Parts: sequence; C-alpha cells; structure tokens
Amino acid sequence: MKAVVVYEVGGVDKLMYQDVPMPSVKPGWSLVKVKGFGINRSEIFTRNGYSESVRFPRILGIECVGVIEKSTDEKRLPPRTKVVSIMGEMGRDFDGSYAEYVLLPNEQIYTVRTDLSWPIMAAIPETYHTAFGTLQNLKVENGDTVLVRGATSGVGVAFAKLLKARYSKVQLYGSTRSMNKREQLLAAGFDECILDNSGRLVTDMAFDKIADMVEPAKVFTLAEIREAQAYLDSTESFGKVVVLND
Repeated sequence: MKAVVVYEVGGVDKLMYQDVPMPSVKPGWSLVKVKGFGINRSEIFTRNGYSESVRFPRILGIECVGVIEKSTDEKRLPPRTKVVSIMGEMGRDFDGSYAEYVLLPNEQIYTVRTDLSWPIMAAIPETYHTAFGTLQNLKVENGDTVLVRGATSGVGVAFAKLLKARYSKVQLYGSTRSMNKREQLLAAGFDECILDNSGRLVTDMAFDKIADMVEPAKVFTLAEIREAQAYLDSTESFGKVVVLND
C-alpha cells in the first residue's frame, strides 16, 4: 500500500511517499481503508521533533474516516461499515492515517451513518470534537458577545457553525491577521471580524466570552502530503486541510 513515512525530524521534505507493507490484523484491532483525513498542527509539531514520545520511523495522522476492510469484531464492525477514528495514540505510539490503510484498536473505531461526502467527513472529526468541547466549556448564553481568536483556523470555523446553530442571538466576532479573509469569515457565520496585529486586537470592544483557537476544506491527495502540510503552515491557510485517498 501507499503511505507517507517520516524517518527523521525535519521539514516537509522528510515526508516520504512510498510503498509499505499492508498492516496485519491482530486480536482486538481492525483494518480500516482510509478514505480521507484532516491535517493537524500537532502532526507538524511531531514532524519537527517536538513530540518527545514519538519514535521514528512513523506514519503520522491522528484522525481518519473510512470503511472497515478487515474486522476482528464483525458484530459491531462488519466489513464496509463507515467509520471515524480520532486521537488515542494513532500516529504517535503506532502508525497513523497518512496511508491507504490503517490498523486501529477496535475501541478507537466509531461507526457512523451519514450521506456526507468523504471530503466533508474528513474535515469533521478532530476539528468538531475540539470545537464542541470549547463551546461546552465556555457556557455561552443567548445575548452574549463572543470572540474567537484564531477564527480562520479549522476549529474556529467549526466553532462558529456549532455556536450559530445553537445560539441564534449571540453576536460572534472573529480575529484574523489578514482582513482579506473578512468575507470568508462572514460566510462562515461570524457577524464581524477584528484585526489581530501581532497578537494585539485592533478594537475597544469588550466580550462576554472568548474562545482562543490559535482553518470549507482545502483538499490534497496522499501523494501531495508535503504540499498539504506546507499549506497548513502558511499564512494563506483557511479552514480545515484535508487529504483524500482515491
């Protein structure tokens, strides 16, 4: 199968797209055919050597969507079932989703029923999981004025969609380092945006709640993984960066 392997820390040139052996199923683990996954900044940190517990070589990737290829729990995880997996030690203690197939612990595989396309599904797991947790922790109420710092991040956009779906009377503001992204933020659900000038907000407004996020999805193929990580790490990124397998 094709996968992206990191043998040593460094830049995007250390992401090696190559053939690797297919993982073998073992008790308590099932094989997932990866249809897509989001790129996360934690994976860039790992590639750069900031995750001390990660040993190389390693296939990165802390989330994925796909279908069951081979199962060791056919009652709950029958073959061809649509599934999602996030976090655990995927892409850190064991090989992750930057591949055509990934072997995962059964307890870390979640079945889903959805008609969403694979690009949309791939943009959801880690991003919306984080955004939902942030929304719960803020204890937002209708009538609040809320600021999202880092609004153009994938989590920021997801937070806006979740908040507006639940609290229609909230005034939602988002900060950005580039006002060129204002129209994109308004389209994502923000009421207005505020310039972030080197960490200082250009506004005199006061806010009831602040969500600090400090990026629709831009899609790459597995073979374009270097370009995907480079885009996420650039000033041009907006929304979740997604990689799809054919």
